Amino acid sequence: MFIYLSKKIAIPNGIHLKCVSWNKDQGFIACGGDDGLLKVLKLETQTDDTKLKGLAAPSNLSMNQTLGGHSGAVQVVTWNEQYEKLTTSDQNGLIIVWMLYKGAWYEEMINNRNKSVVRSMSWNADGQKICIVYEDGAVIVGSVDGNRIWGKELKGNQLAHVAWSPDSKVLLFGMANGEVQIFDNHGNFIMKLAISCLTNVTGAVRIAGIHWYTGTGGYVEPDCPCLAICFQNGRCQIMRYETDENPLCIDTMMNVVSIQWNHCGSVLAVAGSLRALNSDVEINVVQFYTPFGEHLRTLKVPGKEMTGVAWEGGGLRISLAVDSYIYFANIRPDYKWGYCCSTVVYAFTKPERQDYCVIFWDTKNNEKFVKYVKSLMSITTSGDFCTLASKADDTQPQGNAESEAGSHAKYVLILCNSIGTPLDSKYIDICPLFVTMTRTHVIAASKEALYLWQYRVANKLTALEINQVTRTKKEGRERVYHIDSSPTGVNDNGEDFAKAFTATRDPICSITATDNTLIVGRESGIIHRYSLPNVILIQKYQMNRAHHLSLNCNSSRLAVIDISGVLTLLDVEAHAPSGDAAGSQVSLGSPSKLERKDVWDMKWAKDNPDLFAMMEKTRMYVFRNLDPEEPIQTSGYICSFEDLEIKSVLLDEIMKDPEKPNKDNLINFEIRSLRDSRALIEKVGIADASQFIEDNPHPRLWRLLAEAALQQLDLKTAEQAFVRCKDNQGIEFVKRLGNLQSEPMKQAEVAAYFSRFEEAERMYLDMDRRDLAISLRMKLGDWFRVLQLLKTGSGDCDDALLEQAYNAIGDYFADRQKWVNAVQYYLQGRHQEKLAECYYMLEDYDNLEKLTNSLPENHKLLPDIGQMFTTVGMCEQAVNAYLKCNQAKAAVDSCVHLNQWNKAVELARTHNMKEIKPLLSKYASHLLEKNKILEAVELYQKAHHFLDAAKLMFKATFALAGLLEEDTTSSGNRILENAWRGAEAYHFFLLAQRHLYEGYTENAMHTALHLREYEDIIPAVEIYSLLAVCSSASRAFGTCSQAFIKLEALESVDPEQRLLYEDLALEIFTKHAPKDSRVLQLNAASEGTAEKLPTCIVSGLPIRDYHLWMCNVCKHCAQSNEISKYNYCPLCHSSVG
Repeated sequence: MFIYLSKKIAIPNGIHLKCVSWNKDQGFIACGGDDGLLKVLKLETQTDDTKLKGLAAPSNLSMNQTLGGHSGAVQVVTWNEQYEKLTTSDQNGLIIVWMLYKGAWYEEMINNRNKSVVRSMSWNADGQKICIVYEDGAVIVGSVDGNRIWGKELKGNQLAHVAWSPDSKVLLFGMANGEVQIFDNHGNFIMKLAISCLTNVTGAVRIAGIHWYTGTGGYVEPDCPCLAICFQNGRCQIMRYETDENPLCIDTMMNVVSIQWNHCGSVLAVAGSLRALNSDVEINVVQFYTPFGEHLRTLKVPGKEMTGVAWEGGGLRISLAVDSYIYFANIRPDYKWGYCCSTVVYAFTKPERQDYCVIFWDTKNNEKFVKYVKSLMSITTSGDFCTLASKADDTQPQGNAESEAGSHAKYVLILCNSIGTPLDSKYIDICPLFVTMTRTHVIAASKEALYLWQYRVANKLTALEINQVTRTKKEGRERVYHIDSSPTGVNDNGEDFAKAFTATRDPICSITATDNTLIVGRESGIIHRYSLPNVILIQKYQMNRAHHLSLNCNSSRLAVIDISGVLTLLDVEAHAPSGDAAGSQVSLGSPSKLERKDVWDMKWAKDNPDLFAMMEKTRMYVFRNLDPEEPIQTSGYICSFEDLEIKSVLLDEIMKDPEKPNKDNLINFEIRSLRDSRALIEKVGIADASQFIEDNPHPRLWRLLAEAALQQLDLKTAEQAFVRCKDNQGIEFVKRLGNLQSEPMKQAEVAAYFSRFEEAERMYLDMDRRDLAISLRMKLGDWFRVLQLLKTGSGDCDDALLEQAYNAIGDYFADRQKWVNAVQYYLQGRHQEKLAECYYMLEDYDNLEKLTNSLPENHKLLPDIGQMFTTVGMCEQAVNAYLKCNQAKAAVDSCVHLNQWNKAVELARTHNMKEIKPLLSKYASHLLEKNKILEAVELYQKAHHFLDAAKLMFKATFALAGLLEEDTTSSGNRILENAWRGAEAYHFFLLAQRHLYEGYTENAMHTALHLREYEDIIPAVEIYSLLAVCSSASRAFGTCSQAFIKLEALESVDPEQRLLYEDLALEIFTKHAPKDSRVLQLNAASEGTAEKLPTCIVSGLPIRDYHLWMCNVCKHCAQSNEISKYNYCPLCHSSVG
């Protein structure tokens, strides 16, 4: 940051001020002093110039009201921003609450305790409560409407300060003896706050100030210190919370009178006095510190005694009460920002988030991209890329982190493009306090070491530059050098990473680099110059301690802004030593005579090593060869300096509403040579302007001259100027103009060249060259105007051109998804492909079908239309489209995709497709997944694949499987030899049960005995269970006993079921002997025969008679007298006749 005094307001009658306070929201400034002085001021900017914004705009007092009511010296003033109230107190203990009414301040409430003086007052964060502490130990907490909430007497204590915690749950009371006590918001004592900064200090030290940042502007880092306690002797401690055991301690070496945090808690201002060196005189100073105790700046303030300090709400100004004056100082914050590829990258904090919000604002298209980064440290840009340096997140994997001792890397460098997309990253152990970039390297520096990372993205380098960079790849993409080392480039692979942490007596304080030079500044003022990409220490220079370094475009001159804001230039190329390669001797270099004070920003021109722009307070100066131009009033940060134009961004204005950047906050300035050249061309003439540009050459000026010469059709001068600025397209354009004979034609071409298209078209039409006007509009893509010109012209227009115009307008609407409008133009342009797309997007399938019918056979659009119908499930229309272009396979695939398998099979058979078998298998698998076995069988049967149908039915319906297997006899491939066996098994199984229920128990038993041959088809448990039931019903208990023995011996029966069988058998055979009641003639006869007798499919009994009936289809037999009762075969259901 940089700070400088900007304004001074005198208090009438020389009354000394005691305090000052700045309303953060409304901008009112209250100051109190002797003799009851109380004034409310307000500074407002008043300007009509849109470029003058922020600090650069002139400010005047819009309010200067003196408030009467106090008789004694006003010692305490505090604002309640939420309710627009001002609370003041004087040395007599009188408290007045002021309110704003119709633009003026009036008394609202008065309170006078008359016992003691008020030492401090503080409103809580939401403005609901105020805590007032008196010198005698009295504490009063009241509400915003004036009611007393509670009071307390801290006897034996003299109170001096009070502060609320951000959550309003804790109160800190500062005692006159330097103690700080912690109370809850009900007045109950909790504990004494530990003071660590007064080590080795004897005696009581008064507290100068206690300020607890409320967090309303977010935090610069998670768990950031926000409570500051400072003592009059200059000792200060900064804590994360009231019980923090490890506070940050600072010794400011000054007599402190007041402290205050800025609006976002990133800077602590400590105001007081400091004894000058070798003198007894004390000077007023304000010291600025980060929340982590790092010193930022020191501001010297004139006057005898400083009594108060107050920040403006935006953190851009600070007010100081000194004697009978209010001094104002402007702050130029060190924003985290950068500029690359027409994109402004900036970061800010939000109260509701702990991480930084990084905005990538594309200023060309006015688009922004948001990225959130935790513990962001810096933003660095170069060319088209941006590097974000931050502390590493412990939760993220660190695949490329290199660390000694195996610990995790603490920091990360993220390389992004101009929209925030990460391209590469590198985890490192050294703290990247300073980061710079070139087109090939990211260079980070801690206080002790330099880290070089050759990043991967190098797509815009020339072959020579890539070759130069790749030489370093053998040495590795990462290198580390300690600042005290002197690299020579010989066998230098970068130092060991462990050496990077070795402490140095002269730390690094700033760095900068170009593609071939690296500059490093140290706190002693010594500047190191290294070569790149091979790091070799070339030279050392002695300057003042540098705060900001910058090299010009050819690395010949270095700009140095020191910590006091003084800019000097150093010619680094002028006295380069030739003998001492290591650069061990410190040289004074060649500092220029230029010296400018109060400089806080500067930028070299990218295309001229002698041009640079700098910011001095609120003025921008442009220097050419060390000669300044007249200043420009602005407070912007310089983005770029190129083509004699300076692009500046008003970051102060953007940060007021950072999520909505406005293009009004981006300003372009032309330097004097460009303005003068333009004025010469306009007022004097091309000849004189040409001479001026010859004396001050620059490609931008030659281009300006070429354009002016073109306007006047001075083709010779225009060509010469284009040659000087190396504009090949301009040269070709001038040659083309020279070939034209007509003067109006040349003027029209020039008008088109300068984008004055309306004027060029009018000229073409005046010359009766409608064709050229149409050609111009076609190049511009203005097809509406092309169509208008085609229709309004006399004579017939080209039908092909008319169709092209209709289709181009259709494309215009289609690109914007206005399909209805697009259809109208595509119809007139007869663009069938686009019509089909529009109908599809509009879901107008009727017109899409009509379009299909209107197309000729084998049209290239038909397959696409078929696919469209398929995607929406319209199978019939899709098939018609595919068949019309002779793509039967695609039609079948469409049917398959839509599960129209019958249609698919029909199409496959109709077109004799060889792929029908895999298709059938696929459909059958689909049906079987849904347990639709019969449908799968039917599918194969319709396709005359009877064998496949039989295989399926063999698993489910054996009789039908047998019938289907009979149909395969003609194929000669009878692989199912026992196709009827399954049908027989289930037929006899059902027949036995039918006999049993009808009372034919003997027939039922004989049929059940026959079932024993089918144990491979019907589960044995079911067969022997049925046999046991049938035999017991037939009183054949011997057979029944054998059935139970079989059941009990089956391995498939679980123990519990087996136990039930045993109990049932015991119950039966205790009543009945296990013997058959009569001899089974069937068994006796069967045992005496060598051949197995056929079984009657009607009665289930063996057929002993040779006169039997045999089915012509299934070839099964039955007794003649039994089959005579049936018209159809009981097994296969074919006709008996």
